[in-house]
Amino acid sequence: MTQPFELPHFYTPHPARLNPHLETARTHSRKWARDLGMLEGSGIWEEKDLDAHDYALLCSYTHPECDADALSLVTDWYVWVFFFDDHFLEKFKRTLDRKGGKEYLDRLPAFMPMDLAAPLPEPANPVEAGLADLWMRTVPQMSMDWRRRFAESTEHLLNESLWELSNINIHRVPNPVEYIEMRRKVGGAPWSAGLVEYATGAEVPASVAASRPLRVLRDTFSDAVHLRNDLFSYQRETEDEGELSNGVLVLENFLDCTTQEAADAVNDLITSRLQQFENTVLAELPPLFLEKGLDPASCAKVLAYAKGLQDWQSGGHEWHMRSSRYMNGGGAAADSSRPWSPFSFGGLGTSAADLKTALATAGALRLRSGTHLPHQTVGPSQLPEFCMPFTTTLSPHLEGARLRLIDWAHRMGLLQPQPGVPLSDIWDEPAMVRHDLALCAAGIHPDATPEQLDLDAAWLAWGTYADDYYPAVFGRTRDLASAKVCTERLSALMPLDSGTAPPEPVNALERGLADLWSRTTAGMAPEARRAFRETVDTMTASWLWEIGNQIQHRIPDPVDYIEMRRATFGADLTMSLSRLAHGRRVPPEVYRSGPLRSLENAAADYAGLMNDVFSYQKEIEYEGEVHNGILVVQTFFGCDYPTALHIVDDLMTSRMREFQHVAAHELPVVYDDFQLSPEAREAVDGYVRELEHWMAGILIWHRDCRRYRASELRHPTGSPGRLGAPTGLGTSAAGLFRSAVKAG
Repeated sequence: MTQPFELPHFYTPHPARLNPHLETARTHSRKWARDLGMLEGSGIWEEKDLDAHDYALLCSYTHPECDADALSLVTDWYVWVFFFDDHFLEKFKRTLDRKGGKEYLDRLPAFMPMDLAAPLPEPANPVEAGLADLWMRTVPQMSMDWRRRFAESTEHLLNESLWELSNINIHRVPNPVEYIEMRRKVGGAPWSAGLVEYATGAEVPASVAASRPLRVLRDTFSDAVHLRNDLFSYQRETEDEGELSNGVLVLENFLDCTTQEAADAVNDLITSRLQQFENTVLAELPPLFLEKGLDPASCAKVLAYAKGLQDWQSGGHEWHMRSSRYMNGGGAAADSSRPWSPFSFGGLGTSAADLKTALATAGALRLRSGTHLPHQTVGPSQLPEFCMPFTTTLSPHLEGARLRLIDWAHRMGLLQPQPGVPLSDIWDEPAMVRHDLALCAAGIHPDATPEQLDLDAAWLAWGTYADDYYPAVFGRTRDLASAKVCTERLSALMPLDSGTAPPEPVNALERGLADLWSRTTAGMAPEARRAFRETVDTMTASWLWEIGNQIQHRIPDPVDYIEMRRATFGADLTMSLSRLAHGRRVPPEVYRSGPLRSLENAAADYAGLMNDVFSYQKEIEYEGEVHNGILVVQTFFGCDYPTALHIVDDLMTSRMREFQHVAAHELPVVYDDFQLSPEAREAVDGYVRELEHWMAGILIWHRDCRRYRASELRHPTGSPGRLGAPTGLGTSAAGLFRSAVKAG
């Protein structure tokens, strides 16, 4: 069978190694699979299939240092997960039986109890029997925190198969951002990362497991693993399985390019994600260790875990080159009789790669991200025909809110320099008028009372001021330490206990937040107060990430950018304001569901990228900013401004289409799955309408305010310091995937 494309030159900076206990694991896993009913008689595999796939070889490559018992157990886990994948394919994907698939998946969590003394159901198939056996053999050696994390990643791996099944049902190819996010769940790499902790004996301390650096290590690991698998499995999945969830197919469809061009673009993204992994280890782990006060043993565990993920990357690549399960013609599998040598080209870690070419490509990506020349003249921002299917009205209380907002800003001290704080002269009253944050509030919350509109406008003004303040005061001076102290004080100004006295505010930034917090959370339940503070903390922490990139003068990796963009834009915070004002009581299980998170993320990405389009000249030409979605695309693909703008506009449109698709097709399924009452369904429907107003209102604000107009940038009011002040709420992050083939 002819391959649909030539495998690209892979970035493989670390050679793969082979565990010496390979044969022991092969023998054990073959017997285990037969004992659990996965071979002859299962209707899925025979022994020859298991031998051909050779999961013991995969685990020996990906876990080269663990002992024989650990390797055998990890191998059993991989036999189980691949059997599940093929079992679910045959029983439910090929038959398009979503109802049966959901019933099948709903039973599986019962075989992963936190309390090992809890009784288990009687297994009804090899998947259930295998999960019960593996859980009881694995978790006694791990902490309760690890059990919860691993159970969650296992459930995601299993349950998101329904998402794939739904997309096959409607013949829908996902957009790139949607695909990356969902692939992490259904693809299983976060689950694999949990097994790395087990196999290396390096369980990640609970105090840092949820931190950004550890999350990025897991996500970059996952994305590189999954996208590499997509390259090797493209032919099998698209020609045999009818699969629509494949990264090559996603980019082929999104970019309207050839299969080879899409494959090359996927490989470039793999390289970028691996380089993000490396940057996180070197730049973000050491500060995390100091911040959390980890002892040397805990630091060593985190580093051993990172090394384990690195080993997995190298070994996983080599296994793909040798396994009969995948398309790998021209690689090591083409000549299985060839003797292996770690010193020969084509050996472990270098298969199917022209090393010189691969390293040159990786070096070019790294060079472009770190050598951007700031303050280039780009001219007025070009605006596409935005895809905006929704409308909104403006609050009738807008004019009064404008006046009251300026008065509030004066009282808080936002419109004057802060005593003893250099570079803090960022806003004055004419700037406040140009920004017109009350207009934004009036569009996203058109039915607000005057009091609610004032509160919304003040939050938007405070967030925009703060997002300008951080780069001006801390970014230009490269003073990350002071920025962290500032961020910690802001969090302390939002006490969860209404009886706890916060610190006394010492500047406008703190006074504004203290005032807004007390006005917003009065009478709020403790859990709601905690959730709301988290939205503010997430936003302020993301500005530290921006300062870190400023210090490195590093343009972010596309995926990291778009995910952090939601936080820098303050999307969760501003989305929650209308929800709070309406007293929405959406059931928590619905909020945690994948479709609702997809809905919110699609809206956030649309709005954040929109801001990048409007603020391009302001950020690139006048501020020397490295956080802009168009610049990220230009840098990643080496293309010009018009090409990058076209790519970003296409992504905005695809995210809007996804928002509409989720609202129309996926949320009704959630309603049925959770058997929601009519009142609960109306609450979720109301929230969807609020998000529609949110996006439409933000577009109206961008078009009608004077914050981004070229005339205002050329003739700024006030001191020269304002000329270089950063943009506001939502001015730093978003990203995309696009082959530079058409751009040259």
